[in-house]
Amino acid sequence: MLGVVAAAAGTWAWLAAPPQRPSVQAVPTPAPAIAATYVADAQCGECHAQAAKAWRGSHHERAMQPATAQTVLGDFANAKLSHRGATTTFAQRGGRYFITTEGGDGRPAEFEVKYTFGVAPLQQYLVAYPGGRLQAPTVAWDTQNRRWFALYPNDRHAPDDPLHSTGRYQNWNLMCAECHSTDLRRNYDATADAYDTKWAEVNVGCQACHGPGSAHVAWATAAAGRDAKGGDARALGLVVDFRGNDARYQVDACAPCHSRRQRLTDAEFPGKPFLDNYHPALLRETLYHADGQQQDEVYVWGSFVQSRMYAQGVRCTDCHDAHGLGLKAAGNALCAQCHQPAGNPRFPTLAKKAYDTPEHHHHKEGGAGAQCANCHMPAKNYMVIDARPDHSFRIPRPDLTVKIGTPNACNGCHDRKTPRWAADTVAQWYGSGRRQEAGFGEVFAAARRGAPSALSGLDAIAADRAQPAIVRATALDLARAYGPPGGQLAVRTKNDADPLVRAAAAAAMAAVPAQERLRYASPLLSDPIKLVRIEAARALADIPAARMPEADRAPFERAWSELVASLQSLADMPTAQLNLAGLYWRRGDASAAQTAYRRAIALDPYLSVAYASLASLLAGERRNADAEAVLRDGIRRAPADAALYASLGLLLVEERREAEAVAALTKSTQLAPDHARTFYNLGLLQQQRGDLRAAGAALAKAHALGDADATYALALLELKRNRPDRALPLVEQLAAANPGNAQLAQMRDDVRKAARP
Repeated sequence: MLGVVAAAAGTWAWLAAPPQRPSVQAVPTPAPAIAATYVADAQCGECHAQAAKAWRGSHHERAMQPATAQTVLGDFANAKLSHRGATTTFAQRGGRYFITTEGGDGRPAEFEVKYTFGVAPLQQYLVAYPGGRLQAPTVAWDTQNRRWFALYPNDRHAPDDPLHSTGRYQNWNLMCAECHSTDLRRNYDATADAYDTKWAEVNVGCQACHGPGSAHVAWATAAAGRDAKGGDARALGLVVDFRGNDARYQVDACAPCHSRRQRLTDAEFPGKPFLDNYHPALLRETLYHADGQQQDEVYVWGSFVQSRMYAQGVRCTDCHDAHGLGLKAAGNALCAQCHQPAGNPRFPTLAKKAYDTPEHHHHKEGGAGAQCANCHMPAKNYMVIDARPDHSFRIPRPDLTVKIGTPNACNGCHDRKTPRWAADTVAQWYGSGRRQEAGFGEVFAAARRGAPSALSGLDAIAADRAQPAIVRATALDLARAYGPPGGQLAVRTKNDADPLVRAAAAAAMAAVPAQERLRYASPLLSDPIKLVRIEAARALADIPAARMPEADRAPFERAWSELVASLQSLADMPTAQLNLAGLYWRRGDASAAQTAYRRAIALDPYLSVAYASLASLLAGERRNADAEAVLRDGIRRAPADAALYASLGLLLVEERREAEAVAALTKSTQLAPDHARTFYNLGLLQQQRGDLRAAGAALAKAHALGDADATYALALLELKRNRPDRALPLVEQLAAANPGNAQLAQMRDDVRKAARP
């Protein structure tokens, strides 16, 4: 029983950890301290006519528009779309547009279209909904092929699902508004669960990038009739200073909308460091492949900051027009701005040679295989038809496909060939050394599996300043799963020059003992970057104020207030409630934690980790019946969630309902056949019940998946079954991995003697 209970504690911790939504840059020059308000964009165009002309007709100008005959592109002449048993119709009456589709009660309902959303390759429509909401029905208009299509072609969501057309994750106010309008203020009322959302401009206008313009307009008015050129940003009344800062400053100005991130505030602070306002996602599983390629929709930034181009100072406007947003050249001519025999004086380390030749790309000139982007920016479709190129600009690595299953550009075209064929072909073209290029994919893939051997690789990556900051930060994030040894990586990188690495280090320090956290995380409470401060506060959240040195208490309270405020500003986001609950729990406020967990579930009834975490909290209070009810409710909502079954199994072990526990843990292993710890727990339970054969099979699976505890348990089981010959390789493996462990060395010697014929 003890082994299962000990394992249960570890698994509860894994399940209960709130999902982290966790940039990469040195701190930019602070923005001028200018008090400014938003003005009408038309005022900007009076002086900046050329920029305004380029902007008109751009995706930014048409990001969101009132629904009119000029802006609506879809067929509203009583068109219909049938999808998985549901029919949506589109109609027009008196110059107004209507969509009839399944409402929140499951019955057909008519909604008036208020705004268009986007323009190409698809256009969505925002409909009015109670509570000040604008909702985006899960259908869209294909502007190229002129057809209606379903955005979730393989699914039909129930009316209470947040992904339903009337659900929270199709809510413009929460999910979309801030990146399609200028100076967006959501004005969410948590008590009424309603919005009074406002904006300065309905679309993405001048001030969305340049900041509020009243001070600049005042300067321009005062400067009329005399030489008004020159001067720094402060003198010109500019809030955002593109000219006075480097390429990374510009990239960070684009990042708020072109990244997968979470806001840290409900207000706008243009010109401030990116990490003061946002918490960008790291190279997290499900978002990125192990080698950093885009997997889910990540909106460019997290890919681009991995690239050599970003490291060398390439900025967004080197390729994209700042106002019209189009590319500055067509096809390979865009890349040949720099990648050519003459090179580019801005990038003196770039090799000067011809790239747009068969000698380089080994494909027919002018063909698809000769296009730079097809090999170095492979695209993936999101929202069914929207092809997004991967901006990490990586060299194709089919050899990694062979090793860890990541995609590669070669097989993206040659889909009838094997990755092995692609890897061999690349080796023939460029030499076998191409297969030895340094990377992080293999280490990250092993760490995602929980392989013990990956920790040293994570350590090397985190310490390697030649690696992109987002990669190093991800290494620290992955190391957290290894407990205190992983936390030591954070201690060694806590003073890194890059704030994204410091923030990840602060977060990873949650894994080290309290006294070490106080020593090493406390200085980060006063970091100049908000994200670092709040991650330090998160790491110290479970330490009572009385145990903190007096000098650290005030900085902690300030950073703690920033952390809580950042989550409360997203009170309508289920994961923000989840994170709040985790913080309250760690601070010892179980009542507030339960309230936040239940709020998260109310906002998203399918958020399975909230059920698991709430059940863990209740079980910790010996309210096992309540915990079981929560888990079974979660399983009813998410019947394919392996973690919920694992949690239920461990809870049933505590209740001594072992047969039911075996069934629950077995179901979990079927749903997640790569999760070693569940097999380990199942093996211990089967052994406890006397089913040694089943126990051996489960422990062997956990051992094969790299669980060292399972290796030890399997060795003991083999000895119990009087099979020292089978135990010997297991014990030798453990002893080799722990050369200083005298107990394992003695065990190895004893088993060797017992195994002799």
